[in-house]
Amino acid sequence: MKSINLSEIDLNLLVAFEALLEQHSVTKAAEQLQIGQPAMSAALSRLRMLFEDELFVRLGRQMQPTLKAQAIAPSILAALQQIRQAVASSQAFEPTSSDRTFAIGSSDYTSFVLVPPLLQLCHQTAPSINFRIIGFEKDTVGDLLEQGVIDVALGVFPNPPRQTQWEPLFEERFVGIARQGHPTVKRETMNLETFAQLSHALGTLRRDTTGAIDQALNEQNLERRIAFTTPYMMGLPFVIASSDLVAALPQRIALHLETVCNLTIFELPVKTKPWMVSMLWSALSDQDEANRWLRNAIKAISQTIGTS
Repeated sequence: MKSINLSEIDLNLLVAFEALLEQHSVTKAAEQLQIGQPAMSAALSRLRMLFEDELFVRLGRQMQPTLKAQAIAPSILAALQQIRQAVASSQAFEPTSSDRTFAIGSSDYTSFVLVPPLLQLCHQTAPSINFRIIGFEKDTVGDLLEQGVIDVALGVFPNPPRQTQWEPLFEERFVGIARQGHPTVKRETMNLETFAQLSHALGTLRRDTTGAIDQALNEQNLERRIAFTTPYMMGLPFVIASSDLVAALPQRIALHLETVCNLTIFELPVKTKPWMVSMLWSALSDQDEANRWLRNAIKAISQTIGTS
């Protein structure tokens, strides 16, 4: 098969072919494309040279397509339609009618805090948009964003990958939780020594028994007993609700589940540093209108999820 060099072909000729096919007239085709009749006649001559066929022949008052024109027409019309769709989709994103699927890299914490209000917002303003929540390892998040596996990533990123864009969303901190009716725990701030003597539960992904609380206790020459560890942060409130263990939990989760799990929330007697929950996205999608809409939606709901 002869190789075709598309760089030598003026794609506007295909648009002229389409107009001639629709109008059956050089004059009317020129009017449709808002060009002069001589320019349309020249386009027809170039088309005939390109396809080595007359393509359109005058029969009576109309220009009728030849058998070859009829044969190539479906492919040309389909190609033009695909080009138009590609250009249109790159120029505008309309959330009210879009059925796009967004993939969000998220932990159980950010899924619990941010995803429900995001879904509620989209139910009102973008009802056909779909979401996929995907877990990730922090050392691979840059590659996942660059490869388009995820559109944005939510979490704590003290050292964001260099190929990503970064924006802070809100600050979070630890509070203490215990079951209601716990024999030792009251809602006011707990005594430091009493706190250290209690049995504790710890949420950790590192399979260890050391958290930020232990570091703070060590500075006071104190230790605590870690009686239970789990990699599932969202399971901690339910463990605490049915035991005499206590735990430190992000404040927004504790407040959401205080009533559901019959929890007592208390201020920790040790100081721990708050942390920033942030959003990452690839520099490759920074100017993408759909990605920008998603980021703006997440930023908007982040401003509404206070701790009070």
